[in-house]
Amino acid sequence: MFNIERWQEIFDAISKNKLRTFLTSLSVASGIFILVILLGVSSGIANGVREQFSSDATNRIQISTRSTTKEFKGLNPGRNLQMTNADFESLNYKYEDQIEYKTSLYRTWGGQINYKDKQGSYRIEGVFPDQQFIENATLSHGRFISQSDVEETRKVALIGYQMKEDLFPDSDPVGKIILVNNNINFTVVGVYTDPGGTREESRLFIPITTAQRVFNQGENISRIAYTVNMGKNFNETAKLSALMTQSIEQDLRTRFVVAPDDRVAIRVEDTLEQAKPFFDLIDVIKAVFWFIGLGTIIAGVVGVGNIMLIVVKERTKEIGIRKALGALPSEIIMMILQESIFITSISGLIGLFLGVGLLEIAAPYIQNDFIDNPTVDFATAITTVIILVVSGAIAGFIPARRAANIKPIEALRDE
Repeated sequence: MFNIERWQEIFDAISKNKLRTFLTSLSVASGIFILVILLGVSSGIANGVREQFSSDATNRIQISTRSTTKEFKGLNPGRNLQMTNADFESLNYKYEDQIEYKTSLYRTWGGQINYKDKQGSYRIEGVFPDQQFIENATLSHGRFISQSDVEETRKVALIGYQMKEDLFPDSDPVGKIILVNNNINFTVVGVYTDPGGTREESRLFIPITTAQRVFNQGENISRIAYTVNMGKNFNETAKLSALMTQSIEQDLRTRFVVAPDDRVAIRVEDTLEQAKPFFDLIDVIKAVFWFIGLGTIIAGVVGVGNIMLIVVKERTKEIGIRKALGALPSEIIMMILQESIFITSISGLIGLFLGVGLLEIAAPYIQNDFIDNPTVDFATAITTVIILVVSGAIAGFIPARRAANIKPIEALRDE
């Protein structure tokens, strides 16, 4: 319960030893301040790495085929491997439980796009609706390709923001008719932006079935792309993605009769596998920063503990009198602990607020390709507060036990 007399005693003790209290508080505040700055920087590094992988979904698997380079089972090298709709459907069925989003693609480069007196050369990709999420595309106007567009082989198109700026600099392109390769009319249904920037926004998306028809590809496809269902954490998801990648590659090697050591003919790229070393490095950096930060806090806690031992020594007579008047050992312990926790918590909170404030001020100046939005989240702040309270209790426990064990007669005799 709140005891105003006890708090008055704490404030009196602090006021009588201002310099000692200040130096003790400074060590704790510095420890928390350094910890917050280090954790903020490590968070910024993690955000920066994620940003580098944000042009596409991080949990993406991409499949493509080329020509064989090895003789295998009597088949000569140089065979062109061509995936079809059947391959896409077969993989979808087998890995249905692991797949989050899916699309097959037909891709052609250098497509000529015209609108009135403006024209340009752009990449054209036939896709399914899920491409929006696999590509991390964001709609700025209109809509994305729909399942109905695919099923009905509609001549509709989604253009990138850079295409919009090139062909429709002063107007809304949605509903306008563009000419593809000088002979096919497509209706623009939307405009998208892509975190990959100008290059990724210089593409035209059309329904996969439409692309196969207008480019005379039958059921041929260029690529297959999936995102895998996220597991409980990054490592679990990376493991699931790696297993699925290996299994898909083996399926296609069997399907096309490709030599096990032919690394060119079939490519199954796992984005998580590429990202894992970077995220592992971030975990190491965070662990090192926590170690350094906690080390500085421990140094501060040791300082507080030493100061509290001195306080107990100075107040030996007072403690002896309290015990002679009937004070329980638990009450003596609580008196010392309360003072220790109070000093540690207040000084630590000051360090916390200063650290968070400095990160807010400095963030725009230190932000670059490798550090993005260096901040401390709510969970980390709560963890820091808990560390403060526990540290204060640890710092005061030994002095408190010593105070509780003081015998009244010896205390008065020593004085």
